[in-house]
Amino acid sequence: MSDTVKAAVFGTGSWGTAFGMVLADAGCQVTLWGRRPELAAAVNSTRTNPDYLPGIELPANLGATTDAAEAAADADFTVLAVPSQTLRANLAAWQPLLHPGTVLVSLMKGVELGSAMRMSEVIEDVTGAGADRVAVVSGPNLAREIAARMPAAAVVACREAAVAERLQRHCHTPYFRPYTITDVTGCELGGAVKNVIGLAVGIADGMGLGDNAKGSLITRGLAETTRLGHAMGADPLTFSGLAGLGDLVATCSSPLSRNHTFGTNLGKGMTLEETIAVTKQTAEGVKSCESVLDLARRHGVDMPITETVVGIVHEGKPPVVALKELMARSAKPERR
Repeated sequence: MSDTVKAAVFGTGSWGTAFGMVLADAGCQVTLWGRRPELAAAVNSTRTNPDYLPGIELPANLGATTDAAEAAADADFTVLAVPSQTLRANLAAWQPLLHPGTVLVSLMKGVELGSAMRMSEVIEDVTGAGADRVAVVSGPNLAREIAARMPAAAVVACREAAVAERLQRHCHTPYFRPYTITDVTGCELGGAVKNVIGLAVGIADGMGLGDNAKGSLITRGLAETTRLGHAMGADPLTFSGLAGLGDLVATCSSPLSRNHTFGTNLGKGMTLEETIAVTKQTAEGVKSCESVLDLARRHGVDMPITETVVGIVHEGKPPVVALKELMARSAKPERR
């Protein structure tokens, strides 16, 4: 490898592009991979991503291609930023192209349907890479704000601390402050479940239920996440940090959050099909709520808010009915 650190980012959506900007601003040579030739051409010729981050000028050391082999060649870091439910199929096609020593970095916040695997587990399963080569970036990272170089912090998680620290060095900029942890499980659960809670809070906002309801859902949603994390061996402190509470608050309070916006439309009375039609980007919680609930049941963990979201999104339960059922649950001590 040359002295220049190279990074490949598979995915030209808003977060993939924004994190590519972070890496480029930190000094890496970055290549975005995308399927559409016209978008790659726009990135290279206009220095913008007109479909996902219009008006944001991209760094000169960031380019784009539709050639996966070109993107992957000699990459020190291979960043995966595709919808979580498409990861397995995409990665199977890319795996033969990956540099054998590359660090595989997940930006995805979901749980795979069917297998109930976290994204790092899917990466390890498909590529055969050890956990010491798989890292996760998570936190309160709304892509549009980061692309505008507004201040943000994040967590870089890898079971091998030295690998997390290496990635940390290469994505640390004046506006993006990464911290490191080794709790990959907790980091990923925080990111996946917050999308589900974001849907719930959005539904409540769409119904006009007020800030008390919002605060209650955020707090009890964090309790659900922590219970699941504890059952899966995660460090409970992770959920009070950036990958837990930080990400949850940003998702549940910002109109820039896809999941919150999706939920708001459902709460206002739009059908699932109507909401999908007006949503231009993937709201991960829509599919992951089912796999998160599957994961909870496999570990014997009660997650009533997640159950409620699944009922509304996938079982056609009217939000008003689902709310009554949630509020009618038997009383219990808070810390249970």
